[in-house]
Parts: sequence; structure tokens; C-alpha cells
Amino acid sequence: MTTTQKMKEVFQQLQGGLSSDVKKADVGEGTGNFIKNGGDNMAWADMFAPDPSIPKSVQEASIKAIQDGSSAHYTMPIGLLELREEIAKHVQKRTGLPIHPSRNVIITPGSDAGFIFSLFPFLEKDDEVLIPDPCYPSNYLNCKLFGAKPISVPTYPEDNYQIRIEEMEKRVSSKTKAVILTHPNNPTTTVYRKENLLELSQFIIKHDLILICDQAFEDHIFDDIEFISPCTLPGMWERTVTICSLSKGYGLSGFRIAYLYTNEDIMDKYYGACVNVVGAPCTISTMGAIAALQDETILPEYYERLERRRNIAYDILSSIPGIKMNKSESGILSWLDVSSLGTGQEVADYIKEHANVLVNDGAAYGQMGQGHIRIVTACFAKDEDCIIRLERIKKALTQLAKEKGIV
Repeated sequence: MTTTQKMKEVFQQLQGGLSSDVKKADVGEGTGNFIKNGGDNMAWADMFAPDPSIPKSVQEASIKAIQDGSSAHYTMPIGLLELREEIAKHVQKRTGLPIHPSRNVIITPGSDAGFIFSLFPFLEKDDEVLIPDPCYPSNYLNCKLFGAKPISVPTYPEDNYQIRIEEMEKRVSSKTKAVILTHPNNPTTTVYRKENLLELSQFIIKHDLILICDQAFEDHIFDDIEFISPCTLPGMWERTVTICSLSKGYGLSGFRIAYLYTNEDIMDKYYGACVNVVGAPCTISTMGAIAALQDETILPEYYERLERRRNIAYDILSSIPGIKMNKSESGILSWLDVSSLGTGQEVADYIKEHANVLVNDGAAYGQMGQGHIRIVTACFAKDEDCIIRLERIKKALTQLAKEKGIV
């Protein structure tokens, strides 16, 4: 089978909701129609949605960019230097790495675009990519779009979803080109521990692989868990591309600003192709992003709100009969084992029908997501508005538990 035939086969398998119903919440117009009809969306990782939530400093900078007329024009395709400078400071403060704004950073229109762009230099047809499972669904599909084969590597709840290197070793082959890691994990919220990342880095170096590390949820880590960027570990700077975003930590999903950072050799290739693939970042969003990074009040305030919210979500959801879950370690999500109530899709459908709330079927996140659901528990700006929806979910699933004979 030729590369063209393989690509056609992949695209033929895709469904956009135009010719058939699609369950996936971010495909087609199903979610939009559900919201129009009065439903609540807790399936998109969009902090505080649907409520207004732009920090004042970001509002002012964005409005100024409109009023002074500068936003009518392109930024540099690699991103405005002033934004890259702020990102370099942000990364160095967080990781200790001396990031150079003109040699190690590129701005992309959101981390999804950045993610697929990050794969361009590395993947060819028939390459294999190791992906800890469960994980972000695009980790699988993006590989397929390049004609490569995603290889699911199971992680287990009894390990808190840390990576078992022996499972990686079982699946590595002469065709393996890279590892894709979502850290902190989406959907489990797991933060990979330093000792686990050291083992992973030694595996990657041993087999001469590239690491693509998606750190979109890195800004809010709870319980004083240490967060380590894999690129800072010995031997990893030369073989890691790190993807970050202002969507999750800063709650600026609609601004579509993300960034990659990596070593000069790899970055030179990205610089050479960015205008062809990612174009130029939105100028209004760029000015807002600069303001966000300069405003040192945003992340601490959001951390306090998100920590409180994950505690509220845990207290409500973990009390549902038949539900098993851990308190979230990071970000804006909750991950629930609902296997005693049915498949993830059956439970998600039940919640949609009986609580009028949209959540994610865990099966979308890989084989190890079967029997789970993902809920974005940081939706809605006010705690009380979120609580109303969580209580509706609890009521619905308690009724389902009764129907199943659990209570």
C-alpha cells in the first residue's frame, strides 16, 4: 500500500458529523446544537466556559491593539519577539533553562496546531510512535495523519498511571521513531514523577528516540507535587520538543496562543516551515498573551480557584455509588471510573439525557480509558454554578446505580 493510499484510508475513517452522528464532543456541530438547546458542556477543556473570564490586563492590551490599528497586520510568522521574550522568561523561571527567544521558541495558533507542526520533521510512513495510554486523543490521530502508526502503551490506575518502562520495552522496535507524552496527563491529571521521567529519558536515549512532550496543563499542579519538564533531564534537551499553551493555565483558550521550545537544530527546521504551516499568530491575541505573562497575579489567583474547584468536584463525584476516582493532581479535569455502571459511552449518554450535561467517554483517550468518563470540572466562573451541574450529574448517576442494583 502506498503512502497516498494509507492517507486516504485514514481520512476515510474520519467522521465529521455531516453524514452520520458523531459522539466526540469536539467534532462537528453536535455540541453546539446541544448547547443551543439548553444543555451544559463539561466536555471541553476550556476553563470557566461559557462565562466571561478575560483578566483585566489582557482585556486592556487586546483593546489597545485594536484601537491603535496594529492588529490589522501580521506578526512575524515565528511570533512577535516581545512575546517570545516573555515566554523565554516564563520558561526559564519554571525550568531553569536559559531559553533564547530568537533561537529556541516559536509561537503557534494554539497547542493543537503546535502539536501537529511539531511532528513534521520526524514522522514518515510506517514509523511507529509509543504513546502512554490513556492520553489526549490527538496523540493517536496526528500520527495516523502522517502515515505513522501509534503504539498504545498501557498505564494502570494501581500505579497512578505512571509509566512502566517494561511496557515500553515490549513495544519498541526498529520502526520506533518517537514517544509522545502528555504531561500532566490529559485525561487522568497524573503528574509523572521525577524518578519515572528519569527512567523514561534513559529509555528514550537508549533507543535513540525523539520525545514530543505536551505540557498544556503544566501551570496548575496541586498538593506540592514536583513538576519536571523532561527536556531538563540529562541528555534530553537535544531530543525533546516541548509544547505549551496559554489556554489551560491562563484560561485563554479562545486566544489560540501556544508555543514550542526546543534546541537550535530542531528549531531551525520549524523556523523554515512555520509560514507554510502555522502562518502567523493572531496579533490581537499576541498582545493579550504578552499582558497575561507580565501579569503575575493571574496564575496564583487561578490556582486558588482551581484547587478549590477540584476539591468540590471530588467531594461530590466520589460520593456517587459505584464511582471510583482520585482527587485531581493537576489542571481542570476529573477522571472517573464508571465501569460498574456501564461503558463510558453508556454513562456519558445517561448523563446527557438525565442531567442535561455533556461529558467525555473515556474510550476516546485510548484502550485504558474504557469504562471511564472525563469531566471538565473547572467549567463556569462561579463555584455555585458548577456545583449545580455536578449535583445534577450525581443525581442522575445515583439513579443509574439504583437501576444497576448497586444501591
